[in-house]
Amino acid sequence: MATRTPAPGTRSRAPRPSGHRSSDPRSSGPRSGPGSPPALPRQEARGAGAHPAAARGRARGALGRAGEAVSARIARVDTPATSFYLLATTTGVLVVLGLVMVLSSSSVESLQAGESPFAQFTSQLLFAALGLPLAYAASRLPVRAWKALAWPAVGLATVLLLVVVVAGDAVGGNRNWIYIGGLSLQPSEFAKLALAVWLGAVLVRKAPLLRDWKHVAVPVVPVAGGVLGLILLGRDLGTGMVVMLVIAAALWVAGVPLKILLWPAAALAGLAALLVVTSPNRMQRIGDFLSGECDPQGGCYQSAHGLAALAGGGVTGLGLGSSREKWSYLPEAHNDFIFSVIGEELGLLGTLLVLLLFGALAVGCMRVIKRHEDPFAKVVTAGVMAWVVGQALVNMAVVLRLLPVIGVPLPLVSAGGSALVATLLALGVVLSFARTEPGAPALLATRAGVVRRSLVVAASPFSRRRDRRRGDARSAR
Repeated sequence: MATRTPAPGTRSRAPRPSGHRSSDPRSSGPRSGPGSPPALPRQEARGAGAHPAAARGRARGALGRAGEAVSARIARVDTPATSFYLLATTTGVLVVLGLVMVLSSSSVESLQAGESPFAQFTSQLLFAALGLPLAYAASRLPVRAWKALAWPAVGLATVLLLVVVVAGDAVGGNRNWIYIGGLSLQPSEFAKLALAVWLGAVLVRKAPLLRDWKHVAVPVVPVAGGVLGLILLGRDLGTGMVVMLVIAAALWVAGVPLKILLWPAAALAGLAALLVVTSPNRMQRIGDFLSGECDPQGGCYQSAHGLAALAGGGVTGLGLGSSREKWSYLPEAHNDFIFSVIGEELGLLGTLLVLLLFGALAVGCMRVIKRHEDPFAKVVTAGVMAWVVGQALVNMAVVLRLLPVIGVPLPLVSAGGSALVATLLALGVVLSFARTEPGAPALLATRAGVVRRSLVVAASPFSRRRDRRRGDARSAR
């Protein structure tokens, strides 16, 4: 066999033994011999030997990118019109939920009274049909209109409260109702809104002087104290406590120093204590609340059945209309204790939904307070938020037996025409402020135009079909 000689000028290469690994850096990936362990890929080898600081750096980078993505999504939602849509949506959902629960919780007692099972629901629906257009009209008014209405509103509220004291009807021991043209009216509910608007107008005008207690006292003490006094003369301590919250929130947001606020707070607390001590009924309620051995068939009957309804609902509830406590076991099931029926029929999830909705309402109000440029809007919104959200928290605390029975309804949900209309009107005022936040008018106008154009496009096939039918009818003639 002839051997092959290398060509001149070339070097001969010795044959490589088996298992030999080339030291040439251009050689392909790692090779393993018969007895050697399998080699890791290059990327895994680098990761296995990387320093822990590099891993932490990569983790921080991933978290940073996730945070940027979340911030971008929030930025898309957080627009100048967010406050308006948040307030409008939560208000609408609470009204619808209230109508459903009023129907469910009141039908049995309506039948027992010889009425239609829809009697209470129909009344609440009529008041909602009255309050929603009023809220819409209020949301369209400019801020200057509410400033101009401040003094007339508080004057009218004072006159109506005087009528209640002189010729009002007592319900449940409280004199806070009057009848006008066959309709019952509770002026104290509208007095809350009138007082919030009036406090906004007066405190903003006197803003540079609010560090002097004399300028805070006059005219706040005579007017606000007069409205509060007339409500308390009707023995309605629950509504009086809500009015105190409205006054305190308005003074705080207006910039009154805390050292000045402490004096009226102490005076109001003393007044509330005096009203409790001088009322045997209130003393009995507080005694039942503080007693560890309260009789569930006596003073704690309502609270015990309210807690039983919440416990019976479990997590998901018994289902709409399936409450047991509403069968004349739980007093005021459609009013002050409607939160118990929600817990029984919709369960823990339903009660958390109600809590979440009022939390969203508070967030919307706080956005208006933070973002609006007019101090008047800030003060009025603070008063309305303290009224609606504060009253809701008090109502839930009473149902959960964290507070003694006070007798305040759950706003927008409990049965009650005056309360529903007044609350919707107050939220309409806040919506008018949300509509005038910086950047909100242009954005709301743009979106309204898009909606109108979408409706026109959606309706165009129907209009063309109608025109075609009309043309065919003319041809037939």
